[in-house]
Amino acid sequence: MKSATLPDETVPNIELRSLDELWFQVSGTVCNLTCRHCFISCSPHNHSFEFLTLQQVEAALAESIAYGVREYYFTGGEPFLNKDLVPMLQRTLQYGPATVLTNGTVLKTEWLQELRRAEDESGFSLELRVSIDGPTPDINDPVRGEGTFERAMRGVELLCEHDFLPIITMTQTWDDSESDDILEQFRRVLKAHGCRRPRLKILPRLKIGAEENRTEGYQSTERITPQMMHGFDRDQLLCHHSRVITNRGVFVCPILLEASDGKKGDTLAESLGEFPLSHGACYTCYQYGAICSNTTLRNPTASSET
Repeated sequence: MKSATLPDETVPNIELRSLDELWFQVSGTVCNLTCRHCFISCSPHNHSFEFLTLQQVEAALAESIAYGVREYYFTGGEPFLNKDLVPMLQRTLQYGPATVLTNGTVLKTEWLQELRRAEDESGFSLELRVSIDGPTPDINDPVRGEGTFERAMRGVELLCEHDFLPIITMTQTWDDSESDDILEQFRRVLKAHGCRRPRLKILPRLKIGAEENRTEGYQSTERITPQMMHGFDRDQLLCHHSRVITNRGVFVCPILLEASDGKKGDTLAESLGEFPLSHGACYTCYQYGAICSNTTLRNPTASSET
């Protein structure tokens, strides 16, 4: 008689404490840009995940009430490529605060006018996070594409004209010693483009997807061990308090869409179980905190929000 397979005691599991945040992979992996450091390799031609429909988002919003979801995030790809994003956000603002993660290059005045009205009529906030990977084209464009810095800054101006105060997120491609200077330079640039109170956040690189090809992947030592979880604040990990709705089911987090074990089920009810923290990206989240949410990162050298 064969002995039972023992659990892998070298990989810690994390439970879902509560469903505080619900994410929508609203444009799947479809994006108008092809960034060289994108952790899920989004592009105009990547259809491994497709758009969500307004009906799918409305159904998930209704289901989320029973789980006590407190805020909602919309990501992609580029969320504004989904023609129904504005009505999706209008509906979401009837349930709770919403955040959109965008590259800022396809924004239209009529969309922002509608969203300004929706937020004004709602009791909840609408945040827009714009990805711009440095305060100059020389820093941003090599990873995001030629001309993307100027296009994104026009998007920032448009947001500010409609009284949105965007959060600018930068993936760090420079040495830690340069961060203070880059942040200060970006504050000046943003103020010159009409952003009266710059809000900046530096994010660490996630060494998967396109970034693994650009630089390097995770080493075998870059993993969370059971010992590392002793006394650790598990709320710092997004998978402890959120799930992601995609057109292919419910996934554990926005980062691990391409992981073989990233899918947790077809419904929210099926997605509530534990998850093994076995990926290199889990190690990055352990180091820096819940990097996908709007909270400030724990590593002071990697974050600044003002």
